[in-house]
Amino acid sequence: MTLTATRTAARTRWLQDNGVYVAVGVLLLFNALFTANFLTTGNFTTQLVQAAPVLIVALGMALVIGTEGVDLSVGAVMALAAAIIPLYLGAGPLVAITMALVAGVLAGVVNGVLVARVGIQPIVATLALLVGGRGLALVIADGQLVQLHDPAFLALGTGDVLGVPISVLVAGVLAVAVAALTNRTTFGRQLVAIGGNRKAATLAGLPVNRVLIGVYAICGVLAAVAGVLATSRLSAGDPADMGLLMELSAITAVVVGGTPLTGGRVRVLGTVFGVVLMQLVRATLIKHDLPDSIAQMIQAAIIIAAVYVARERR
Repeated sequence: MTLTATRTAARTRWLQDNGVYVAVGVLLLFNALFTANFLTTGNFTTQLVQAAPVLIVALGMALVIGTEGVDLSVGAVMALAAAIIPLYLGAGPLVAITMALVAGVLAGVVNGVLVARVGIQPIVATLALLVGGRGLALVIADGQLVQLHDPAFLALGTGDVLGVPISVLVAGVLAVAVAALTNRTTFGRQLVAIGGNRKAATLAGLPVNRVLIGVYAICGVLAAVAGVLATSRLSAGDPADMGLLMELSAITAVVVGGTPLTGGRVRVLGTVFGVVLMQLVRATLIKHDLPDSIAQMIQAAIIIAAVYVARERR
């Protein structure tokens, strides 16, 4: 390998590992200098609250992508959670939240079984639940938006602990938990090994099917958690709009954060910063009176750039 090629490879590796952090730093500096009222506690709180559900979903998506898979059903699972909560809220918030989380786990297990045991491609298996799951949510809710009035449940979306919103605390705790799962446990190492080379992992005797089903179950329950928090914040169960395009936002954050679509690696901190970056991009454009369509085009450009940088190395 020539010296030029070596330097190019080193720059590419550096961009893959650190580009998202640099981008977040540049955006923060730009907003600090040119965006009015950006450096305020209220603004930071608003941005974090808006980013929290996306981060929770993106954490599960990062695990799935780490296995060289993808889960397109996360938005539908959020809709299922939004439809189920009003049915059980009369029995108490804990019962309603538990039932929503159980639905998320079951949805994830279905995806995992289709991928691991039936052998269906992840994009096809989860696409089926993307369509069918939201349809089921609409049937459960009878196609209606249901207003919620339970103060204990609504506190999840509006309450705080020592000034930190509950949804942000939940997202932070889950980020730490997923990082520990990935880096400190046998399950995490098996997950990465399966994503790196599934056939080799099978030949090595790893419990490939069990790990894959577990990964999709975790992704499903995290999507349900995001649905619970979003429903609480909106004070309504709205399966028609809940989680729309969330799968795209989550995949974007994961890819921008440096987790390759080819699997074999999970970057939890990069995913966190990927979510922050996309939230800052949207907020910056809105604060400077640019339409949301421009934000979507910039988001698409960021995705292309991230995928280009994260190409599988030769």
